Amino acid sequence: MTSITVHVLAFGPAAERLGGRHHTKDVQQGTTAGALAVSLGLEDWLSMGMALAINGERVERDTVLGDGVELALLPPVSGG
Repeated sequence: MTSITVHVLAFGPAAERLGGRHHTKDVQQGTTAGALAVSLGLEDWLSMGMALAINGERVERDTVLGDGVELALLPPVSGG
């Protein structure tokens, strides 16, 4: 299979967990936004309602990633 490059932009606690806001990942063509988030160890955030966005547009977990896109990881905001 062909690999593609995805630019990951993480916010809040997701950025803390990943060790920074900006990451570049090579994944197999056909990988979904949700599958990439799970591979980054963020499955628990997905279950708590983390939103995903591709190139600034919110998407569902089963949206297939394209080469060169930016995937933003937007954890739910907790107030206090």
